Amino acid sequence: MRRGARAAGAGTARAGTAGPGPRGACQDAGVQPGTSPRSDLDPAVADRLKRDEHGLVAAIVQQHDSGEVLMLGWMDDEALHRTLTTGRVTFWSRSREEYWRKGDTSGHVQHVRSVALDCDGDALLVRVDQVGAACHTGTRTCFEAGGDLGAVVGD
Repeated sequence: MRRGARAAGAGTARAGTAGPGPRGACQDAGVQPGTSPRSDLDPAVADRLKRDEHGLVAAIVQQHDSGEVLMLGWMDDEALHRTLTTGRVTFWSRSREEYWRKGDTSGHVQHVRSVALDCDGDALLVRVDQVGAACHTGTRTCFEAGGDLGAVVGD
C-alpha cells in the first residue's frame, strides 16, 4: 500500500508521535512498515497526488502577499489533511520520522492562506502568512542560508 493511502483499522499518528517515515518506522497499531496511518484526506484530493517512493509530496511554502519563497517541506496525506483543515502548516519530518507543525516549538508559525496542487500532482504550493523566521537557522527563508550559486543570468 502506498504511503498516505487508507489502511483499514489503522490509527492516525498525532503530532509529536512517530508515524510511517521513509524507513517505515510506524508505531501505530495495525500499520505495517512502508504503509501509512489512516488519513481523513478527501479521497478526491488523495487520488490527484503523485507521491515519491516514500509516499511524500514536496510542499513549497511561499509568503502569500509578497510571493517570497520561504522553504520546502514534505507532506504525506495526513500532513496535507492537517494543513487543509487546521489553518496551520504540518509537515512530515524525514529526519525525525514524525509529523511537525511549523512553529509549535519556535513560535515561527505559518498561517495557511491557500494550498494548490501543480499540474503534475507532485508538488504543493502552500501560501502562508509567516510569523518570524521560516528557516531553522533563524533566517527569514531557507534559501538565505544556502546562498546564491552564481548562475549565469539568461536573456
